[in-house]
Amino acid sequence: MRFRRDAPLDTGQVTDLRGSRMSGPGGVAVGGGGLGLVALVVWLLISLLSGGGNGLGQLAPLDQQTVGQGGQSGQIDTPSDLATCRTGADANARDDCRIVGVVNSVQKFWAGVFANSNKPYTKVDTVLFTDQTQTGCGVATSQVGPFYCPEDKLVYIDLGFFDELKSRFGVKVTPFVEAYVLAHEYGHHVQDQLGVLEQIRGDTQGPESKSVRAELQADCYAGVWAAHATETGLIEQLTQQDINSGLDAAAAIGDDRIQEETQGQVNPETWTHGSSEQRRRWFSRGYETGKPAECNTFAGSI
Repeated sequence: MRFRRDAPLDTGQVTDLRGSRMSGPGGVAVGGGGLGLVALVVWLLISLLSGGGNGLGQLAPLDQQTVGQGGQSGQIDTPSDLATCRTGADANARDDCRIVGVVNSVQKFWAGVFANSNKPYTKVDTVLFTDQTQTGCGVATSQVGPFYCPEDKLVYIDLGFFDELKSRFGVKVTPFVEAYVLAHEYGHHVQDQLGVLEQIRGDTQGPESKSVRAELQADCYAGVWAAHATETGLIEQLTQQDINSGLDAAAAIGDDRIQEETQGQVNPETWTHGSSEQRRRWFSRGYETGKPAECNTFAGSI
């Protein structure tokens, strides 16, 4: 994955809290049912979501929409001044600048999709933190992994997560794997904007649960963004090798594979994110079709 060298970066979409420690009240369940970093996207913070509304976001207004808008991997650098992340050349050279570039690209894409559907899209920040930070959903530690908080409408990530993904689960962390993680989280923001998240309270575990369906839809949305990533004007090249690395990452953090490796047995009744096969399949579906409407995981079998 390579950024266009002269593409401007908007660092205003990323808040850098790395190196600071923020305390707050404990006891709020923000982790993935005790899984910690074994899940790519942790619990949807369902216990904090309000109910109400009807339906599950059928995405009809986004049907058939396409958008035509004009490195080395792996280890995340130590904290540095994001203000110096100015262009795609910086994103190609520095991991933290690449995070800025991915956030810019993902949000530009979804803003275009929503505009084409005559819907407003609200841009939200990604917050980079180290060890622990206060969020609208409670205190988050690095152990919970990346997540979207619907209470304050922010994406949170301790970039050390990628080292953990590599060391604990053998994932080859390429630049696109990092992008996939962020695109998945912004998929949850899209769900929030469409009223999907508020519908899944009370159905948080099981192979056909709404929680699993929501996670697979976010995987699909990540694939849809990937299909149009070069059209946002920031990313100039996305190869099949990049996509394959994302598919490998999706498979590595399937509930079945994680349970097999950590518990020695698989219990679908406790799934929250979906199997390895499901995660690969739904990401692929989004990427191959490029259509958000094809990501309706809430209809039929998954």
